[in-house]
Amino acid sequence: MTIEFYDTTLRDGTQAENFNLSVDDKIRITKQLDKLGIDFIEGGWPGSNPLAVEYFEKMKGIELRHAKLAAFGSTRHFQNPPDKDPNLQALLAAKTPAITIFGKSWDIHVHDALRIQLEDNLQIIEDSLAFLRPHVRHLIYDAEHFFDGFKNNREYCLATLAQAVKGGAETLALCDTNGGTLPHEIPPIIERVKEFLRELGSTVKIGIHPHNDSETGVANALMGVSLGVRQVQGTINGYGERCGNANLTSIIPAVICKMGLEAEVGKNIDQLYFTSRFVNELANLPHNRYQPYVGESAFAHKGGIHVSAVQRNPITYEHISPEKVGNVRRILISDQAGKSNVLHKAVKYGLNLQPDDPAMSTIIRELKELENQGFQYEGAEASFELLMRRAMGLEQQFFKLESFRVMNSKRLIDTSSLTEATIRLTVDGQEEHTASLGDGPVNALDKAMRKALRRFYPRLDEMELIDYKVRVLSGEHGTGAKVRVLVESRDAASQWGTVGVSFNIIEASWQALEDAVNYKLMKDAREMA
Repeated sequence: MTIEFYDTTLRDGTQAENFNLSVDDKIRITKQLDKLGIDFIEGGWPGSNPLAVEYFEKMKGIELRHAKLAAFGSTRHFQNPPDKDPNLQALLAAKTPAITIFGKSWDIHVHDALRIQLEDNLQIIEDSLAFLRPHVRHLIYDAEHFFDGFKNNREYCLATLAQAVKGGAETLALCDTNGGTLPHEIPPIIERVKEFLRELGSTVKIGIHPHNDSETGVANALMGVSLGVRQVQGTINGYGERCGNANLTSIIPAVICKMGLEAEVGKNIDQLYFTSRFVNELANLPHNRYQPYVGESAFAHKGGIHVSAVQRNPITYEHISPEKVGNVRRILISDQAGKSNVLHKAVKYGLNLQPDDPAMSTIIRELKELENQGFQYEGAEASFELLMRRAMGLEQQFFKLESFRVMNSKRLIDTSSLTEATIRLTVDGQEEHTASLGDGPVNALDKAMRKALRRFYPRLDEMELIDYKVRVLSGEHGTGAKVRVLVESRDAASQWGTVGVSFNIIEASWQALEDAVNYKLMKDAREMA
């Protein structure tokens, strides 16, 4: 059985809070979804706003390799004949190979939302589909609130499907619009739908469109597939209104890798990790590191026993190979670390470290001491590499800090603060004493340090700080609590993280900044060697 994947990130996904995309962003995501092998891409509701109209106009000049673009809309307004209905006309004007329209399956919605008779709703479903059918290659009917409607009035709910079949729909997508259906409720409902379609003599395909309000969107989709559903509708990373839609980045690998079913996306499933992050980047949203399959922590191993086992045979602690979905295995450094973790990192950093090397015990001892102080290295591997090199006697001293001072002053309440940092350091016996103004103490300190070092290391201009995070480690001392600072830096070639911990936020920031600069200088020195 071949499964169709229908993506609605560009329409249903954009209904999520804080999820916004420009027209150009939507086009870039469309191209990536096509590269992934998605079968249908729902571009939006062309009758809803000018941006949707602009998107469909621009897409007319773009050829997709595999995916079929779908325009989305509703059944006609009861007062409008189909050929005079603005919504249906907008769907046709989009000139997409696929059109998806939704209609009411739940009698409560017919009475309270549309405020028409049940028979009138049946008529507008059939009329709308029949009007569109001659003008479009693929016609999909989304049975809105289907599962709730079935539980409330199954006879009427099924009658709406019959009208959609009469109207010419090729696929009936059963929607759990409120997201309240649980997996054990799915089988009897879908089995009855299949039986009903056989009674009609119809071979129309069944699809499923779950939402995640009960945290069962993925489970409901997979349950549907196991029952013969041919089309799954969802979004990348599960974005959508309220709690979101069924997450395609979890459904796709489950269908392909675990259920062994055929789908076009199976040919390109190694694009899944990139696609997940690509959507987040364009939407300017953080990545969920704990997301199954595509999260940074999905294949991250921390305990020494786990690491040792995974290195011998990955299936001991991994349910699939991370490479299948484009992700990678990560070995984390923590206070649970054993020799296996450290040796794995040594190989990654190109260090010749043997299990019986005296430096091994030094590294593990120092690691545990630092983590007891509050250091964490999951997001600061550059700091850990510097720690390892120091323990092995491989550290290069590019500069030595003699002292620094940061001053912050505010003379008038309605003016900005003035921050100045001064720093004194030596490079190869030469002393540099510089000062710099900055936007806050950390920025001032960073600028003063670069100013002092630039004469010796001009490539520091390539480096930029791209993220700065502060976490309070304990609240027992109030404003005197210990803090951990994480700094993310990059240059044209790579990106790296460093860490500092102190009761003094400026001191913690200096530790992280010093490691960041040392790592950059060490990296440059290796490249030039």
